[in-house]
Amino acid sequence: MANSKSAKKRIKINKRNNIQNNSYKSLMKSSKKKHLSIIEQHSGDLTDEFKSLINQSLALAISQIDKAVKKKIIHKKTAARKKSSLSRNTFALVK
Repeated sequence: MANSKSAKKRIKINKRNNIQNNSYKSLMKSSKKKHLSIIEQHSGDLTDEFKSLINQSLALAISQIDKAVKKKIIHKKTAARKKSSLSRNTFALVK
């Protein structure tokens, strides 16, 4: 249990930041899952509409990862690894 006023305040701040960080991580994970599900649903279809849909979902997933890095929720090298994995999976399934 915290004894000083500043320690009590830090506990409150840490709880608030933890909630915010978890929400950003959740958005990042869900956008990645949506992107991969779109690819799997349309894996045999290579129309222009499908390609634009894939590019939009990839851009959204990468954007969510970049926002998490900007807010220092994940490390920039972790983000690079995640983005590389996403794009590698995307272009492997699209080909």
